[in-house]
Amino acid sequence: MDVKSVEKLENNKVEMTIAVSGEEFEAAIEKVFKKQRGSIHVPGFRKGHAPRKVIEGMYGADLFYSDAVNASYPEYYEQALAQSGLDSVAYTDVTIAEMGKDGYTFKARLTVRPEVKLGTYKGVVVPAPDLTVTEEDVENELKLYVSRATRLVSVDRPAKKWDSVVIDFEGFMDGKPFEGGQADGYELELGSGSFIPGFEDKLIGTKAGDEVDIDLTFPEDYQPELAGRPVLFKVKVNEVKEKSLPEVDDEFAKDVSEFETLAEFKKDLETKAREGKEAQAKQEFEDAAIKLAVDGMEAEIPEDMVKYQADRLFNSFQQRISAQGIPFESYVEMMGMTVDALRAQANESAQELVRRELMLHAVAQAEGMSISDEELEQAYAAIAAEYQMPMEQVKASVPASDICKDELDRKARQFILDHAKYGDAPVKDGEEAEKLKAAKKAGTKKTAAKQADTEAEPAADTEEKPKRKKAAKKTDDTEAGAAEAKSETKKKPAAKKTAKAAPTEE
Repeated sequence: MDVKSVEKLENNKVEMTIAVSGEEFEAAIEKVFKKQRGSIHVPGFRKGHAPRKVIEGMYGADLFYSDAVNASYPEYYEQALAQSGLDSVAYTDVTIAEMGKDGYTFKARLTVRPEVKLGTYKGVVVPAPDLTVTEEDVENELKLYVSRATRLVSVDRPAKKWDSVVIDFEGFMDGKPFEGGQADGYELELGSGSFIPGFEDKLIGTKAGDEVDIDLTFPEDYQPELAGRPVLFKVKVNEVKEKSLPEVDDEFAKDVSEFETLAEFKKDLETKAREGKEAQAKQEFEDAAIKLAVDGMEAEIPEDMVKYQADRLFNSFQQRISAQGIPFESYVEMMGMTVDALRAQANESAQELVRRELMLHAVAQAEGMSISDEELEQAYAAIAAEYQMPMEQVKASVPASDICKDELDRKARQFILDHAKYGDAPVKDGEEAEKLKAAKKAGTKKTAAKQADTEAEPAADTEEKPKRKKAAKKTDDTEAGAAEAKSETKKKPAAKKTAKAAPTEE
């Protein structure tokens, strides 16, 4: 393989011209022949035993050319990237320029990592949190226990807001029942907003035994087949229930906790509220520190890089939904959304992820960070332990270069957090401030890729990572190995062929 030229184009694009020698091409052709000869019928020979020259004599000398190119160019593309020191950050278009017995030449047009000008990333200042625990905070914690101990009791009176009613109902559209519009013995809290607007309001004032007709119109943003359509619900009220709240006293504390008095229980709730604020403040501190470093960065973000990341997020989300046994189209319809809306969400998240990844990569370079062989082995061991897979299988599935990129991003992220500090605003509760400071320094062991993907789901459900593709296969192919599906490491964008090679005859 020989890199004939590397031409810089506009918008962070580069075009490489790569030549594959006749000897290298011949080796690729031989591999393809051995793989395919069992399916080629040649009169006078047992299936799979016809010599290659005989087959090529019958079908043409270029019979295996196209498949040999498809099988070999991804490897030579990767070698050319390494040789040229280029870092591809989006899909690569590959076109075959020449092909013959003396080898073939292809052009690879790729998007490379843009130049990044870092702002302040060492010593970013984050506003200090208020860790004061108020009486209201304690009461809010207490309300959770009160809610769990609350019982519903039947009452013989008209229903009021926040009462629950047990109802039978059936919906009719154009005079006919529609799917999903019927239920018996359904318990509905009035004011919960569980049903379409107007339904619950019409039941306020009804009592057990009442039968009512409710005329409504489905919202415009409802699932497509019902959106904006008028509907009639026939409802029978079977029972009205009100909430019976427990007496909040020492006996209540004994029932719901290990404490003997309400005062002791509240003291424990105060401690829990403080711990919750500390945890929230720690996460907000980390998020704010990283965001400040990202916001201070200057870079021309390649549109193709964002598109690649958006596709990755969307495809991952689609795979997770399908893995749950739900057809993706049905899920979209059920959620009252559209594929375009989900893709728009993925694109918005991708913008943020790309900027963060560029910043972390630049910080790692600026600080001269590297990954030792020992650290690489530890990262592989962590993946193997997490997914209970043999180390050899993990290494075969996840390239070391991907692991190193993730580990460098993690180091860069931790470097920013270790050097970040609070602003001058006082932290109320000195003891809590010290605890928070210690918690901040502890950091997190998540990889940067794991952190980024978790924070950037294209929809409300949240994401197993997309299956890893082979390094330079066509872009619509995905790697089948379980380790690669679970590794959650960044993936180098693949090269895809955009020009057809000679057709294969059979």
